[in-house]
Amino acid sequence: MKIESEKHRMDVRKADLSGSKFDDVNLSGCSLDDLNMSGWRVHSVNLAGLRIDKANLAGASIADARLDGVTIHGIAVTDLLAYWRAGHGAKSA
Repeated sequence: MKIESEKHRMDVRKADLSGSKFDDVNLSGCSLDDLNMSGWRVHSVNLAGLRIDKANLAGASIADARLDGVTIHGIAVTDLLAYWRAGHGAKSA
């Protein structure tokens, strides 16, 4: 199915959309519940205000990201990174 230059509100349930491609799509205000997003690549996105709860982030990677205001378990990520960079993180190899 191809949808281009259209505005639709979709209610998708118990569907397999694996292999789909989304480019220049506005998903603001969407709710994503009980998803398998393993192997996803997310590039050049605005995730301001995103909230992630009860997620398995094992092996996840975040690079070249603006992190001001981001918290993990209530701790500012910028503070965690500053602490790490000051030599308090894991032992260096």
